[in-house]
Amino acid sequence: MYSVILLCTSGTETLSQKLVNSVYSSMDGQNLSWLCDDEAVCFDVEKKSTTHYEIWSQLQRIKIDMVFQKKENHFKSLLLADMDSTMIEQECIDELADMCGVGGEVKKITTRAMNGELGFHDALNERVSLLAQCPSSVVEQVLEKRITLRSGGKTLVSTMKANGAYTALVSGGFTAFSIPIGINLGFDEQNANILVEENGVFTGKVAEPILGKNEKVNQLNRLVKERGLMHSDVLAVGDGANDLEMLEIAGIGVAMHAKPIVAEKCDIVINHCDLSSLLYLQGYKKEDFVST
Repeated sequence: MYSVILLCTSGTETLSQKLVNSVYSSMDGQNLSWLCDDEAVCFDVEKKSTTHYEIWSQLQRIKIDMVFQKKENHFKSLLLADMDSTMIEQECIDELADMCGVGGEVKKITTRAMNGELGFHDALNERVSLLAQCPSSVVEQVLEKRITLRSGGKTLVSTMKANGAYTALVSGGFTAFSIPIGINLGFDEQNANILVEENGVFTGKVAEPILGKNEKVNQLNRLVKERGLMHSDVLAVGDGANDLEMLEIAGIGVAMHAKPIVAEKCDIVINHCDLSSLLYLQGYKKEDFVST
């Protein structure tokens, strides 16, 4: 038995009763339940079929996300989240490089890395080397002027924490950003790479060990072990190639506004809704959300 969840952005009113009834009937659904009027609804189906992908494709055209997942108790006890282009809307290194005058060169490398065309470690070292001799004080300017939080992130973190979950930010980016962003969003802990600086300027190097895709999996395994949990108790969310292994082993692994290579390989893909939609995937109703 599978759960099917239909989601749309709050206020768009695209998820009408008429449309839901049509999808529900065409998929031979059972046990229809609204999680939020005009925004989120779930129902059960016996199994997946090729027609379900056709329905998903049609719903994508009108910016409705549809998620399939095995029917079970979905409330998760651990949240692991990527930072760049997931909890925030930018890639920090791109914004940092742009303010340092090497944005074009760095952005090309970032795009290739996130699409899986370059190894993460090599791509990170190559990009950071271009930051050599840039003043470290530029980080504050980037945070203030260029970084925006993805909608729904604070609600996701606050609601899960209010229900006993532990939350961790795991980023292939830098602690100079992940610490203030993690505190702002309310994460219990954050893990990221360290940009080496001397006398107020970046040296063009990253402190070892580098936190990449393997380290994200290691962090997940560490937290599961420390908290006496199982992989099935984890909700993980990310957008880039270095998030894939973390997403694959989590109980719920969500490709959030993800790069094509990631969306193609993940069972759960959110292309249109914000981060609060991840609460619906766990069975929360809108009235359960902790407002921020």
